[in-house]
Amino acid sequence: QVQLVESGGGLVQPGGSLRLSCVASGIMFSSRYAMGWYRQAPGKQRELVASIISGGSTNYANSVKGRFTIFRDNAKNTVYLQMNSLKPEDTAVYYCNAAIGTKGYWGQGTQVTVSS
Repeated sequence: QVQLVESGGGLVQPGGSLRLSCVASGIMFSSRYAMGWYRQAPGKQRELVASIISGGSTNYANSVKGRFTIFRDNAKNTVYLQMNSLKPEDTAVYYCNAAIGTKGYWGQGTQVTVSS
């Protein structure tokens, strides 16, 4: 059974930084899997924030380019999202996603709140 567990969320002031982690279990973590971070703000649809695919290629939403970085450590079965220069509009629940074969898996989410 595949499980994804996110951590690292919290309350941070504008301009601050957070690093989110997503640990995968139940699978042999592999760089072949596409991993992504999504977020959902109240009253809005879930949106892709960043993704990393086979070979290490990354993709970012325009709103976070230059501020967020996605990277993975296959030895630790973990994918990270480093978030810098945070803005109030980054406030949302952040979800980890793994695309394995034809299936997609989600974590339970971690709340990020950017506020002074």
